[in-house]
Amino acid sequence: MSPAGNGHATTPEACPQRLAALRGGIVGNFVDQVHIFLPLVALAPALPRLAGPHAAAGSATLVVMAMLLGRPVGGLVFGRISDRFGRARTTRWAIAGTALCSLGIAATPPYTVVGVGAMWWILALRFVGGVFIAGEYSAAIPLAMEWSPARRRGLVSGLIMAMAPLAQATIALLTWAALRIDPDAYAAWGWRIAFLGGAIASLGMLAFYRRQVTDREAPGIERIGLRALLVGTSACTFWQLFGLMSGLWMMTNLVVVALPAGLGRAGFDPTQVALIAGVAAVGQAAVMACTGHLSTLTGRRRFFAGWGVLATLAAPPIWLALNATGSLLSALLAATALQAVTVCGYGPVGAYLAEGFPAGIRSTGYGTAYSLSILLPALHPFYLPQVQDTVGRRTAVVALLVLAGVLVAWWGSRRTPATTPQPAEPLVPKEVVGAA
Repeated sequence: MSPAGNGHATTPEACPQRLAALRGGIVGNFVDQVHIFLPLVALAPALPRLAGPHAAAGSATLVVMAMLLGRPVGGLVFGRISDRFGRARTTRWAIAGTALCSLGIAATPPYTVVGVGAMWWILALRFVGGVFIAGEYSAAIPLAMEWSPARRRGLVSGLIMAMAPLAQATIALLTWAALRIDPDAYAAWGWRIAFLGGAIASLGMLAFYRRQVTDREAPGIERIGLRALLVGTSACTFWQLFGLMSGLWMMTNLVVVALPAGLGRAGFDPTQVALIAGVAAVGQAAVMACTGHLSTLTGRRRFFAGWGVLATLAAPPIWLALNATGSLLSALLAATALQAVTVCGYGPVGAYLAEGFPAGIRSTGYGTAYSLSILLPALHPFYLPQVQDTVGRRTAVVALLVLAGVLVAWWGSRRTPATTPQPAEPLVPKEVVGAA
């Protein structure tokens, strides 16, 4: 018999199912991140036609917020479904939902036809899309980690997490090229092609998961209730990882999400902003792919402690230099360096979160810790201006960058029983691995 009792090989390092799960985790996360970053970059030039010329700026924030609010719901709901019914099956359901949401946005009528209804439609679909996207990574990434041998788990995590900046770079550079060719045509209908392409990519991943990806273990093994995650046996691990992710998400919002608006205030035009964001994301992807494996060499806790200190010391002066420059080349270098010393700390996250929870609650723990921690950092457009009015614009951002680094260093280095696995410890239960 197989590990799951369904005919799979018992040598996961060599079997096709393992390779399929790893490819699915890496490529699937790229597609996920395409859907996440589409409104941040690709939709922005079209917002005046969708929301009306006077509401475009505020609408951009709302579109981003809608998906961020949906993701904690998806992590919790689909995490429980994944733990109960299987990760591969849950991933397929979530991919299908994501594709439908993207198709719905591509078909949105303009403001001149339906008025404010266009933005309400987009906001609703972005929220629901956030639920499905969180469901997808809550199932697919733990599945990839379960198929990975321990010595390669950090590397696989780094490759999976690097798909986020790679997707951002792809969208940013394609948008930059489209705006250079014909900005009016792009704002009128070209942006719809981007969302249609995202839907087609999701449908391709759905076909791949249906044909090739299977669970490493039988669903429902060691079923654990949600209470154990929040206040029970896994609570210590959950809140530690929640604190770590809060720091990483704060960095993300300050140096990635807020980057286009900050560059615009610095005098760069939309074409230059897209180019800077794209180049910085390429550099971020290269470094992030390496940090995952670095955490295997150093140990996860030691890695996060060191990375938090690095971000605390290096991020503020680089951010100040980025906001003081008017040179395109200097902005390219500063933006790349800023993202390299901050959000590249995500490299080991896929492995670290999956290693923290037992199989019966792994997807729920992963998805909830990863997604619920988004909320407070994502609300920065509402509280950051108030802080800036009190202490100054630059001082406020520098203070938050320091706080984010401290959170990563402190919570990432905390020792809990579930976050200190032995180097050769498998993620699947021993009785499952050794089944004959």
